[in-house]
Amino acid sequence: MTKESAALSPTRFRWVVVLLLFSITVINYIDRSAIAFAMPAVERELGLTPEQVGLVLGAFGLGYAVTTLLGGMAVDRFGPRAVLATTAAFWALSIGITGAATGFLLLYLARTLLGLAEGPSFPAMNGAVGRWLSPHEQAGALAGALVAVPVALAVGGPLTTQLLAAFGWRGLFYILAALSLLWVPVWLVLFRNDPARSRHVDRSELAAIHQGRTSAWAVPDGRWPSRQDWRILLTNPTLLSNSWAFFVFGYFLFFFMGWLPSYLKDDYGLDLQAVGYFSVLPWAAAAVTLLLAGRLSDRLLQRTGRLRLSRTYPIAASQFIAALAVLPVGFTSDLNTAIVCITIAVAASMAANAAYFAVTLDVLPRKAATALGFMDACFAIAGFVSPAVTGWVYGLRGSFLDAFLLLSAVALSSVVSLLLFHHPDRDRAEAV
Repeated sequence: MTKESAALSPTRFRWVVVLLLFSITVINYIDRSAIAFAMPAVERELGLTPEQVGLVLGAFGLGYAVTTLLGGMAVDRFGPRAVLATTAAFWALSIGITGAATGFLLLYLARTLLGLAEGPSFPAMNGAVGRWLSPHEQAGALAGALVAVPVALAVGGPLTTQLLAAFGWRGLFYILAALSLLWVPVWLVLFRNDPARSRHVDRSELAAIHQGRTSAWAVPDGRWPSRQDWRILLTNPTLLSNSWAFFVFGYFLFFFMGWLPSYLKDDYGLDLQAVGYFSVLPWAAAAVTLLLAGRLSDRLLQRTGRLRLSRTYPIAASQFIAALAVLPVGFTSDLNTAIVCITIAVAASMAANAAYFAVTLDVLPRKAATALGFMDACFAIAGFVSPAVTGWVYGLRGSFLDAFLLLSAVALSSVVSLLLFHHPDRDRAEAV
């Protein structure tokens, strides 16, 4: 290829990187959500109580909370290449141990280990996008990678139930462990921390990657977070309100990921296979809204240059719609009504997912993975709190009504917090 033809056809390998992030996130979420569909069989074989089921579902969040912040710091220090390869290998091991569990304690420890292993994954994604995409492409790129979450949850239900029927719950986890391991060598071969060091990227694409970058958009400096970085993380109003809103998003996600199969089974008498198919619609709708909201966020930023308009308001609107949509679910006895409302709530809650990530890149680009790790630690706490609190609330009266009311109240609290304290234009200027 001549220089002239290369100039006419610049490479677009940065989108291959997004595809790699998408693929590992699909594997990630099928791995972590499979337990919800396997739980009825696991519960019978291991003799678990409802309280133990809630603890097992929440154990993932404990391990995740420990390593997501440490993982973010490691990504800023060492880069996402080694961190993401290591974390994927370790979570494959934990999934294999889940399949070998012989009682509550080993199952609980395996789920905790899975959380420990997966903790650095999203900070690594943020670090990779920060290095490989220009500021005006980052929300869209994050949406393209993060859409893997609802896609995995949409296809994961039918896929998991089919594997369960064919191989049993132990065989299911062994197969998932193998899939995680297969991704690691592909990542190591194709990805480099610096796009300038990739043989797949030409000068035109490098120029596109660096377009719009100023000193404020600089890539991480390869150092551990300083005292000044920690001061910003712990006192910046935008980052703190962003983290609370992300906790609320996590509360919704882990509620529906962990308890939706049980809700449909207990309240509507659906069998396992029917539950798998009925769970597709909410996650499929969430995939669409996430992609659209990510593109909208970038468009608004390009046209207005205002982060509050392009980030804050979409997040607040998504939480408000989710809070309203989830209310009727607890009061209805009609399956179609419940599915429609759940679909709206899940789709709205997940719509602004890329905007949460983009805010950390907007406000603290030099330590974006560490900022994401802090935010993701709040998400991880939700991963423990949501399933455990839901199990406790459900056990009080044998009804999901109170759990849905609590979901709505928590979402509304985040809307208030965002409108009052989330000002990324102002707080980015102060942080830089």
